Amino acid sequence: MSPATATTTLPAPTAEGAGSAKRPDDHVIVLFGASGDLAARKLLPGFFHLDQAGLLPEDYRIVGSAADDYDDDSFRDHVRESLNRFSRFEVTEAAFDAFAARFTYVPVDAGPQALKEGVAAAVEDLGGNPRLLHYLAVPPNAFGSIVTMLGTLGLTGERSRVILEKPFGHDFESAVALNETLHAEFDDTQIFRIDHFLGKEAVQNILALRFANGLYEPLWNRNHIEFVQIDVPETLSIGTRAGFYEGTGAYRDMVVTHLLQLLSFIAMEPPAALNAKSLRQEKDKVMQAYRMISPERTVRGQYSGYRDAAGVDPDSDTETFVAIEVEIDNWRWAGVPFYLRTGKCMPESRHLVALDFREPPMRMFPNEVQHQGANQLVFELSEPGSITADFQAKVPGATMELGPARMTFNYEQSFCAENQLEAYERLIHDAMLGDGTLFTSAEGIERLWAISADVLDHPPELHTYEPGTWGPPQGDELIAPWRWRLPETEISTANRKDPK
Repeated sequence: MSPATATTTLPAPTAEGAGSAKRPDDHVIVLFGASGDLAARKLLPGFFHLDQAGLLPEDYRIVGSAADDYDDDSFRDHVRESLNRFSRFEVTEAAFDAFAARFTYVPVDAGPQALKEGVAAAVEDLGGNPRLLHYLAVPPNAFGSIVTMLGTLGLTGERSRVILEKPFGHDFESAVALNETLHAEFDDTQIFRIDHFLGKEAVQNILALRFANGLYEPLWNRNHIEFVQIDVPETLSIGTRAGFYEGTGAYRDMVVTHLLQLLSFIAMEPPAALNAKSLRQEKDKVMQAYRMISPERTVRGQYSGYRDAAGVDPDSDTETFVAIEVEIDNWRWAGVPFYLRTGKCMPESRHLVALDFREPPMRMFPNEVQHQGANQLVFELSEPGSITADFQAKVPGATMELGPARMTFNYEQSFCAENQLEAYERLIHDAMLGDGTLFTSAEGIERLWAISADVLDHPPELHTYEPGTWGPPQGDELIAPWRWRLPETEISTANRKDPK
């Protein structure tokens, strides 16, 4: 039987909505790794979109730095090529010329003093007392040396901030050491540890659904929710990233960096206010309540053919798939398991959160079929995002027959998509404003590494799975007697206990 589906459509907001956000103070942005893949795909197009949306400062300069031997003009050519390939919007000549005029470039080989002079020239060009924002789009092993260099050059201070890419450390000890290096030059309110997952509109909509509506928050606890799953499969292989991935693996790359942080948004208590301090406090509190993750409740997998990739150890023990069970020791969530899964070379690329509600205490319908896709709230976090509620309803007719039904809120159909910022754009704008709401604190990231110590020190057995499958069968055994929602059936019969 096909599900009944209702899609809510609301009037699109006016264009003024995009322009009502606050503009940052004047800035000099120092972009380390300016010629890299992340900069080309996300950061340079992101800066351009923010510029066109009126969300960058009235006046700003961007000083690029990387190993490539560009000068100002050739770097601007690189910027143009990146925008041509990856911008979501048309890049007119007039718009690009105005944007490109704000760029200068200092090659790494020119040395630290040349960088200091390049930043000083940009500051002088702006005049006044602009802020400094250092964006470290570089490998994590370079974070410490760059931060120390910035301090030596006098490019830190109370009007400076720094954004760091993932992963932040590779275990508890390295995360603590990196935080100590950062705190020698920056206060934690000046440090922005980026997780682009948290910048997604659909992730922020979890907060809106919970705390702006009276319907779901009273049910958001162990009395009504049986289990929760966060599922982030990827169709991509490691590609040419063997040098990074071999020393990292799926657990460090995805679980600590993304999934456990996303879990804090789902499980946190209501904040006193919707500001950075209150939200960080509640996120940190629930992270402190995470139990140590057990190797016995962790499944590691590696897709067949991974060891054949260039740069991979023929005997590699690096996981490309991981599924874990997380427990939270507090009054709201005691006894509720949280299942997290991610992997490479899987059948779909999705970003999904599903809350499975408990079945009613009594069955009163004569032909009732319990838990066949009903009582589930699902967040699809891939842009543009959606929220789906699956439930049971009466099928039209003379008898009381139940059938699966579904209600869906779709961002793209309900709001003006042009007003939507990509995750990196939102996070860059927040960092320039000094708003740490969607970033992780030092205490938070250290806690995530701490609870992962047993798994990292004593990794469980590695299971092989074929590319294009949903990982090793042990991943399904972990969540039993339930099932992962993915792969979805027509009405998603997954994730339900078999009726007894």
